[in-house]
Amino acid sequence: MASATNSEKILDEKGISRAIKRIAHEIIERNHGADDVALVGILTRGAELAERLRDIIRELEGVEVDFGLMDINLYRDDAATRLDQPIIQKTEILFDMSERNIVLVDDVLFTGRTVRAAIDQLIDFGRPKTIQLAVLIDRGHRELPIRADYVGKNAPTSRYDDVQVMLKNTDNAEEVCIRRIKRPGAKKAARKKN
Repeated sequence: MASATNSEKILDEKGISRAIKRIAHEIIERNHGADDVALVGILTRGAELAERLRDIIRELEGVEVDFGLMDINLYRDDAATRLDQPIIQKTEILFDMSERNIVLVDDVLFTGRTVRAAIDQLIDFGRPKTIQLAVLIDRGHRELPIRADYVGKNAPTSRYDDVQVMLKNTDNAEEVCIRRIKRPGAKKAARKKN
């Protein structure tokens, strides 16, 4: 069993705000404006981040980009093996995705499996021109060949660490922390090497 050793704050409220604004600017630049852009947030925190991106893009471009949200629990590849039963939330994509640049938004990119599930679900709704990925934190350790187009912060972690994103509307706090988890037997393995 792993035990927590310490917690490190890597983004505070201002850092999160700067990262989201930078991502919004990059989305506009890459897509030559926002006319063909739509945002889809993965519940829960990805949806909150997508709403913030929508508001910033509206301020910058004067364009009201379409916005949707999705719950990917039914599309997960580990749904049959999970011990806890997922609470299914709503998916709302109420616009035509044809010939649109869809920006999928999530809080943390880790193995890539959540994003794969989200892409599968998006394809069930239609055939967009492109699917792009925006994440607040990219922590590495991919298991699938997926990378983000827009990243707020790259955060090197071990596979055992826990990245906690807390946002005002969801958590009544605004910060990103990494809980460093000490792997059991790590000291024993280090002693054997010496």
